[in-house]
Amino acid sequence: MTYDTIDIHPHVISTDTERYPRAPLGGHQSTWSEERPVSFEQLLKDMDEAGVSKAAIVQASTCYGHDNSYVIDAAAAHPDRFTAVCSVDVLAPDANERIESWMRRGMSGLRLFTTGSTLPGQATWFRDERTYPTWKFAEEIGLPVCMQMTQDGITDLRRVIEHFPNIRIVLDHLARPVLDNGAPMLGASALFSLAEFSGVYLKLTVRAFEALAKAGIPGTDFFPLLLEKFGAGRIAWGSNHPASAGGLKALKAKAEIGLSMLSDHDRASIFRRTAQTIYPVLADASATRSVENA
Repeated sequence: MTYDTIDIHPHVISTDTERYPRAPLGGHQSTWSEERPVSFEQLLKDMDEAGVSKAAIVQASTCYGHDNSYVIDAAAAHPDRFTAVCSVDVLAPDANERIESWMRRGMSGLRLFTTGSTLPGQATWFRDERTYPTWKFAEEIGLPVCMQMTQDGITDLRRVIEHFPNIRIVLDHLARPVLDNGAPMLGASALFSLAEFSGVYLKLTVRAFEALAKAGIPGTDFFPLLLEKFGAGRIAWGSNHPASAGGLKALKAKAEIGLSMLSDHDRASIFRRTAQTIYPVLADASATRSVENA
């Protein structure tokens, strides 16, 4: 079977610090963005080597904060290969105006960074009523919102979704589910409580495979359950390149091996079709490149 692979979670970092100054959330730059930056030109080469046709580049919040200039410029330079997922301070009174401004320049997704290497702990500000105008705006226009969060934020996220039931949410790294209780307790994971909301999508990155290995849980136990709850049509692959080390080709290969127990149809959804549902701009067939599924 052949399918086009789309990556919905790479990052890009420019070496030009004058044109694209560092402004990381939390005040200190992430180690990965300092030690192994990948420009969008290099990302294209990495994609060609790995057999990835298109990418939704996610704003590197731990390097650039809410200044999306570089990811936007990447998407503008190669609209046939890239789209941009940008970050905005949704507590700001002009948040919606900022979103509209970035959208005019090529943004097709919003990312809220509520925890991470430069902002430890799970923030709760995204449930603040001051953010409601942005949640409503995103719901009305169908703008997908990526949540960089942990399992500790799921209760707060449920409250938001219940208030805005048509919102489209994409959980970065599966919201980092806690798997330490082992295979028998998988079904009790808070992650699965979100399956009832049809607008919740999962972003499957290498972090899930790492968490399973750490917990000693076989993928054959976890992934069929994940598909049973959410369906392959709500799961999309993201590399997390270069934040996760190893290179894009190796990260993709790890995902392909880790999902080898799934059907060709389900893997085609995870590696391509779901991404096109979340980001319709990536569905333009004119630039896709077929990749043979080994």
